[in-house]
Amino acid sequence: MASTGKTYIVEHLDDELGAWSELEYMTIAKESHENGASFFLTSVPASLELPERLKTLPGFVAKPESVEELYPEKSRVCLLDPSATKELAPEDGDTFDVFLFGGILGDDPPRDRTSELRKKGFEGRRLGAMQMTTDTAVRVTRIVTQDRTPLEEIPWIDNPEIKVSRVESVEMPFRYVKGKNGEITVPEGMIDLIKADSEKGFGDLF
Repeated sequence: MASTGKTYIVEHLDDELGAWSELEYMTIAKESHENGASFFLTSVPASLELPERLKTLPGFVAKPESVEELYPEKSRVCLLDPSATKELAPEDGDTFDVFLFGGILGDDPPRDRTSELRKKGFEGRRLGAMQMTTDTAVRVTRIVTQDRTPLEEIPWIDNPEIKVSRVESVEMPFRYVKGKNGEITVPEGMIDLIKADSEKGFGDLF
């Protein structure tokens, strides 16, 4: 796959990297690589030991620097911001080279971690009103800016229920991209993780 020149950045806003984030980051790296883009995890503290299977993935780059150190010219960087007033559109693929995501977008309830990046002055775009997991947000941004598909034409599944046992199911409070098989698009291994941790509540998954 030829390079698109696009870079997707997650500014890591935690001292740790949980199992949920690990699977999401692996998926982002894999999909970015397959689509000719790069994935950077920035502001990675020296004390954070990244999993070997993540570090060795093609398309994944961990950097200790912050996004503003890497990209002092902010005009080419788009912050995906739930509080932005303008929706992401295909033409933003011409305006921006770098798409920035703050920590964990998929908090429930949202903790507005993106506010830490908003203060730095990056131009913002919104992906609609519903919360998304970080891998979904990157996937949607790529579909819009690289595949040139408008947000309103992407097939969605909102608040899906995932069966965790014969008699129990968990409602995921997020918006997902509908896959070709009609199911939600999630990282490999995520459903098993959700089932294993369903009794803990989402706070422990991150």
